[in-house]
Amino acid sequence: MRRLLPVVACIVVPIALMAQGPAATPAATTLPLKAERTHRFTASEGTWISLDVSPDGQTIVFDLLGDLYTLPITGGKATRLTSGMAYDVQPRFSPDGKRIVFVSDKSGGDNLWILSLDGKDTLQLTKGNTNLYLSPEWTPDGKYVVASRSGGLGGAAKLWMYHVEGGSGVALTATPAPPPTLKMVGAAYGKDPRTLWFAARTGDWQYNALGPQYQLYSWDRETGRTAQMSTRFGSAFRPALSPDGKYLVYGTRFETKTGLRLRTLDTNDEQWLAFPVQRDETESRAPLDAYPGYSFTPDSRAVIVSYGGGIWRVPVDGTAPTKIPFEADVELQMGPEVKFAYRVDTARTFTARQVRDLAPSPDGSKLAFSSAGKIYVMEAPNGTPRRVSSATVGEFLPAWSPDGKSLAWVTWDDARGGTLVKATFDAKRGTWSTETLASNAHFSDPAWSPAGDRIVFTRAAAREMQEAGGSFFGPAASEFAWVAANGRTVTTIAPTAGLGNAHFTRDAERIYAYSSREGLVSFRWDGTDVKTHLRVTGPMPPGAGGALTLDAGNDAQAARIAFGRGMRPASTAPAKPYDATTGTGIASHWGDDDHELENNPTPPSAGLILIAPTGDQALAVVGMDLYVVTIPQTGATAPTVSVAVPANAVVPVRKLNEVGGEFPAWSGDGRKVMWGLGNAVWTYDLDRAKAVDDSLKADARRIALLRADPSKKDSLTRADSIAKADTTKKPTPGYKPAEQRIAVTLQRDKPQGTIVLRGAKAITMKGQEIIEDADIVVRDERIVAIGKRATVAIPDGARTMDMSGKVIMPGMVDTHYHPQWLTPGVHNSQTWQYLATLAYGTTTTRDPQTATTDFLTYGDRVAMGEMIGPRIYTTGPGVFSGENIRDQEHARQVMKRYATYYDTKTLKMYMSGNRQQRQWLIIAAKELGIMPTTEGGLDQKLNMTHGIDGYPGIEHTLPITPKFADLFEWYKATGTYNSPTLVVEYGGPFGEGWFYQSEDLVNDAKLRHFTHPIDLAGKIRRRGTGNAPGPAGFALREEYAMWQHGEDIAKTVAAGGRIGVGSHGQLQGLGMHWELWLIQSGGLSAHEALRSATIVGAEAIGLVKDIGSLEPGKLADLLVLEEDPLMNIRNSNTIAMVMLGGRLYDANTLDEQFPRQRLLPKQPWAYAVPKAGAGIGSQK
Repeated sequence: MRRLLPVVACIVVPIALMAQGPAATPAATTLPLKAERTHRFTASEGTWISLDVSPDGQTIVFDLLGDLYTLPITGGKATRLTSGMAYDVQPRFSPDGKRIVFVSDKSGGDNLWILSLDGKDTLQLTKGNTNLYLSPEWTPDGKYVVASRSGGLGGAAKLWMYHVEGGSGVALTATPAPPPTLKMVGAAYGKDPRTLWFAARTGDWQYNALGPQYQLYSWDRETGRTAQMSTRFGSAFRPALSPDGKYLVYGTRFETKTGLRLRTLDTNDEQWLAFPVQRDETESRAPLDAYPGYSFTPDSRAVIVSYGGGIWRVPVDGTAPTKIPFEADVELQMGPEVKFAYRVDTARTFTARQVRDLAPSPDGSKLAFSSAGKIYVMEAPNGTPRRVSSATVGEFLPAWSPDGKSLAWVTWDDARGGTLVKATFDAKRGTWSTETLASNAHFSDPAWSPAGDRIVFTRAAAREMQEAGGSFFGPAASEFAWVAANGRTVTTIAPTAGLGNAHFTRDAERIYAYSSREGLVSFRWDGTDVKTHLRVTGPMPPGAGGALTLDAGNDAQAARIAFGRGMRPASTAPAKPYDATTGTGIASHWGDDDHELENNPTPPSAGLILIAPTGDQALAVVGMDLYVVTIPQTGATAPTVSVAVPANAVVPVRKLNEVGGEFPAWSGDGRKVMWGLGNAVWTYDLDRAKAVDDSLKADARRIALLRADPSKKDSLTRADSIAKADTTKKPTPGYKPAEQRIAVTLQRDKPQGTIVLRGAKAITMKGQEIIEDADIVVRDERIVAIGKRATVAIPDGARTMDMSGKVIMPGMVDTHYHPQWLTPGVHNSQTWQYLATLAYGTTTTRDPQTATTDFLTYGDRVAMGEMIGPRIYTTGPGVFSGENIRDQEHARQVMKRYATYYDTKTLKMYMSGNRQQRQWLIIAAKELGIMPTTEGGLDQKLNMTHGIDGYPGIEHTLPITPKFADLFEWYKATGTYNSPTLVVEYGGPFGEGWFYQSEDLVNDAKLRHFTHPIDLAGKIRRRGTGNAPGPAGFALREEYAMWQHGEDIAKTVAAGGRIGVGSHGQLQGLGMHWELWLIQSGGLSAHEALRSATIVGAEAIGLVKDIGSLEPGKLADLLVLEEDPLMNIRNSNTIAMVMLGGRLYDANTLDEQFPRQRLLPKQPWAYAVPKAGAGIGSQK
């Protein structure tokens, strides 16, 4: 464990230090998105109003929905100070009352701004767009502003001080030095200019938080010494000091409610000033601080504070508070609406969405690959793909023999495990013959030796994958091994120890492999003489210094896959207040290394490095980008090459792609690189690229000479030049790799037959329609008629099933589904997660952030009927800040990845950078017909800008609660769909915990039948820190904030807002019902809750034309329930049958009832008590 050494430092800050930077600059709004919608209303209450009182005591300044207003201290009509698309918050008056400092993103990212109340100017105080700021405060002399600053991804904010006349600012250091993980917020001055108060906690936030989270500290401006000033179990935050120096007010909790405490400073006596007040933000990232800004009146006799949606004057002598009424005319300006209507593809044949595991033949004449879990070979570049074998098992990772006559690949079957297969082509017959070289294991990454006599691979016990309940990213106990190309005896080389992707150069004596920890290494056939050859790192995300992923379900390893190994998820350590006397705090859940990464992040390592067959170059994959890197010979120490700026790399580096790339491979001669994306494949010719570059450079030199001496024009032209040298032509584009589409035609599973479901009560979701004693006619995969019994035509030959006494509703649409990571690379035959999801009534899923693209193939296999499962829709891997969006055109390139190649119709904008970068992405999304959703990120301010910018979806809870009328107007106006995922709610304990502690899950027969026993045991047998992010143990019912969020949801829907139901995959299948019940818990009617789970969800993902309601022409996705969920929402879990696209299943077994009679095979992972010949009680 690394130790953080305290550094003694003094905080005497020379003014010269502050004055070296540029002066504050006039306002310049550079946000690229222009408002196309305006919603006007008059607000008389607001959510999380931060305010301040002018020094003369006559005026209040406050923020509301991203604009600033002033208000007479007695109340009345508010005057708007700022407007537009920028989000302006947290205003504070200068000591002379002439200026206001506030936080705004009008420059494209967060900065501090100063507004003159005389209207003469608005100045930008801080520079750059890659930081976050909160809670600015003036020093008493008015010369400086102190604010909390963190990197653009969040993280542990620190206090910085900025001179109002310019400078780049200086961080306030303290004695003893705080750990880098200490988050310092809420700076406050009182009468004494020497002492600054603030609140602090360890880390940015904590899931399932335990108290206390924050405590108060004071900092001596002369000595730099820090002292802890509170020890409350309920935390202590957002300090405010009276102008006369007598009082301190701060926020804290008593049990579940927040209050304000009043401390008399000369005696340290305390009492409650106001209780309860606005619920605090100590359980989220608190981007607007842990409590809204408030202020003493200049006479120190009262505090002006916001709670309950209003503004209040609270006397310090304990007399009755007075409400200060206000009316604010709001003009909510928004970007264009980004919503599209898509259709569910039901064509009998379709093209596979992904080709994987590309393997060009040594001579380049053929290409082998895996698609939809089968191996294909085609003539390059435009031949017809043809299967190599007729096997029904999954086939993956083909590799050519050096002579190009044979292929090796691996297979997988859930019941029998995996094999290593060799296939040899008979040129005379034009057929392939196959043989099994090794079996009964989990195999991956086969590679032929240069001589063609051996095949190297990675091997592990089959049980590692068979027994994995979820989150399986490769076996732990794996080894490198080899088998003779003409034999079946396997020889072990060595344990992989984290290495993978064995491959070769032309040197037959050494095997190459890669891990992000060790880099590109090689070793001998016996595993000895390990040498490291190269390490490659990528660019840092802008403003890196905080969490890269906040999604509560994101497994740490999946998160690494999503944005490159080396960067890690946010710390989820139990938050312990920093002890200023010792300079210590608690360690991270992920370890001290991650605490260091949060504040001193290192560049991400390449996800993969493959050495070229020639041995002089390497292909490096960093995120979705590919680079060819020259390997320098530097002796015993392997070089580290940064590809962040290829032109500045220490060796020649060439970036190959623009849109993204996966499954890279070298050509046999090492002069070409191939990669794929979706079902497209690119070939990059390194020699041709260099020739084009050289030609362009030569032309550039000629143009430069021509400009210097135009008389030489004739002598500078040449016959073979790409363009004659002149001063008017645009530069010739550089080399572009060859792109081709590979069309693998697949057969869609389509039922045939007509059935009438007769006599049930139908909750159609067509408005408020409910049909008693209904006939529902289904032909093949669609509903053709629905109405009261005997009112619709029944086709001849239709089968009729009596549904009397039952209730039929549409299948549910899970708008935030995760299978919690299906196996990448080598895929399962049947995923248990899909079975459980369908059995519990979810017929359509949308996975917002898959980490890998394997889900494209999983989805194709479900559509083919090779797997049973719901309709699979995904965003694909999230668009993270690591993309480092440079401009509008770059945003289009990223968006094209999803629109053109993945064909997802959606993506997840996962905190992809500052406001400018996020707006570039939404502009590109509208242009390319993509409906993005967004990560909520425990960040209310971020969420508000998502809606204003036109993003159609927000995932997870908006953490501030309760919400008031201004927020409900925002929901209605923006049209944003929110999937709250209360089972992992932001801002309180995960809602799933309530069900784990209150439901008898261990005796739930259906749950045990459809849930992998290892996954279920990990969730219900013991609960604690375990796999959950942060303590997830017991909490009293009233400790859960989800009940209050439920009330907010009911009010949101009543106001015209749109709420979807997303299970987050916390408990496959049943978790969707938990979320539905929580959505309804705050007063939402059962019918509205069911609409959220069906037709509203269909609208949210753009598929309402085909799913979400029981109407003629729509797909026959429906549920048959034993009991009426309108009478009791928990009856949603009384499902007798599930119909998906016309196929009817028994919901308790998933045996097919119509049109076929087919039993679901017993799953190899099914629960079974161990049996052995020995053990206690076995002797007789």
